[in-house]
Amino acid sequence: MKTLSYGDWVVFGVYFVVVSLYGWWVYKSKHKGETSPSTSKGFFLAEGSLTWWAIGASLIASNISAEQMVGMSGSGFKMGLAISTYEWMAAATLVIVAVFFIPVYLKNKIATMPQFLHQRYNGTVAMVMAIFWLMLYIVVNLMSILYLGGLAIAGISGLNLYFVIVVLAIFAVFITLGGMKVIGYTDVIQVFFLILGGLAATYIALNLISAKSGTTGLWNGFKLLQTQAADHFHMIFHKDNANYLDLPGLTVLIGGMWITNLNYWGCNQYITQRALGADLKTARGGILFAAFLKLLMPVIVVLPGIAAYVLYQKGMFHDTMLSSKGVVDVNKAYPNMLNLLPSYMKGLAFAALTAAIVASLAGKANSIATIFTLDIYKKAIKTDASEKHLVNTGKVAVIVAMFLGVLMCGVIGDALMGEGKQGFQYIQEYTGFVSPGIFAMFILGFFWKKTTSNAALFATIGGLAFAILFKFLPYFTNLSFLSPYGFSKLNADKVYEIPFLDRMGFVFVICMVGMYIISMVENARGLKTHGLEIDASMFKTTRGFAIGALVIGVILTALYSIFW
Repeated sequence: MKTLSYGDWVVFGVYFVVVSLYGWWVYKSKHKGETSPSTSKGFFLAEGSLTWWAIGASLIASNISAEQMVGMSGSGFKMGLAISTYEWMAAATLVIVAVFFIPVYLKNKIATMPQFLHQRYNGTVAMVMAIFWLMLYIVVNLMSILYLGGLAIAGISGLNLYFVIVVLAIFAVFITLGGMKVIGYTDVIQVFFLILGGLAATYIALNLISAKSGTTGLWNGFKLLQTQAADHFHMIFHKDNANYLDLPGLTVLIGGMWITNLNYWGCNQYITQRALGADLKTARGGILFAAFLKLLMPVIVVLPGIAAYVLYQKGMFHDTMLSSKGVVDVNKAYPNMLNLLPSYMKGLAFAALTAAIVASLAGKANSIATIFTLDIYKKAIKTDASEKHLVNTGKVAVIVAMFLGVLMCGVIGDALMGEGKQGFQYIQEYTGFVSPGIFAMFILGFFWKKTTSNAALFATIGGLAFAILFKFLPYFTNLSFLSPYGFSKLNADKVYEIPFLDRMGFVFVICMVGMYIISMVENARGLKTHGLEIDASMFKTTRGFAIGALVIGVILTALYSIFW
């Protein structure tokens, strides 16, 4: 039923008031000197003021949004537990980022990703990527969070989709204008609501599965889910699986999935910004905390999607899941599950979903404002801008970015993520057009001092060009000869397409080889490069961190062994 009861609105109102009042208190009381949100360091980075638990919670709150709650649940409906690889491999990736990436950023006092590129390469590379990141964040990320989030909330409440999108944008703007510190500390509350509401939806789903089979209990519900949707509980797909193009076999363990995750968690302003204002021990503690939370996420976002699939097979949701075109709209799986919740519980889940969306929107908008203000405005437009002027510019950038995101929801939202489309896969594929080149540029920039600026430009521009080439090549060339090796499969257009995760792997290799050749040629001509401050001691970890990382490794090994 697409309505919220009086009790649901009360629960949601409590959430709204708690977050708003806490954010106001943080803004007013938890700042001094350079950490004040009236300074650029305080507004954009919350330098030195976030604890490890606030960093970890903020990482998850910013990451888990409509693309997971709606998009990943939809993918769970269609392909099953295998989509969890994005969450579970992220846990391993976060450990790597904490050990190898964050020390480099902190040692070299990096505040933004374009600043890193300017410091390591030159201003041209930094400016090209700053503009490019702004476009990516607004057109792909901000727009998708708003659209999928609006779709879910409208599906639960019965409110108009575009009215919901506008309200979400306004709420997120108010949170964002408080600065990174307000975002970081309110994200702790957002994560609490997110996990509690998500677990409530999973609880109801498993109990309903049990009840429909004449049993009771969560464990019985989970075992029945495994039995009645056995094909939805495999992490590694074979070549003949219908979803192979989305998750091509072992690529999720040894191929393109690593590029996706390492680029997202290690080379992404939106994510790394949470840790860049802390000391190394605090940053690593926060990232490790986030890694443990990532292990829990499939329980919250994937299991409800699989449960919706089983219930759909039993005759439920046949009216509400079908689109106007008569096809199953997987993006409606999670809203349909939430609509089964009783009064008050539905309000809690509604608050959790809103929390996830608002937290991600606020984090994304802050990152957009940071890059625009510090890497474009201050460097190319007004180099002598005062601290107050920079903060005000950042606030204007937040409002403009959110307005553009809302505008694009109306222009291209339906076409790209509307009925019958997997919103989560859309985000992953189109972000994957740039991930290989960016990651190659960063990884060689970190650890190979001979890497040149022209090599970095090749990875940026050439990587995008090769990604586009591999995307459309199947429509001009028969790639069936790659099929026996698992590198191509017939798509909906009846052409042999390369899975996008494999395309990312190919492009990454091309970028690395091209960067090596260009750098060696330019070094032979006497071109000097400037590396970063790096020494082996930076990568040493505390015993507590090492134990935590080992526990994550053991859990991941067990999960992939059980659900292979």
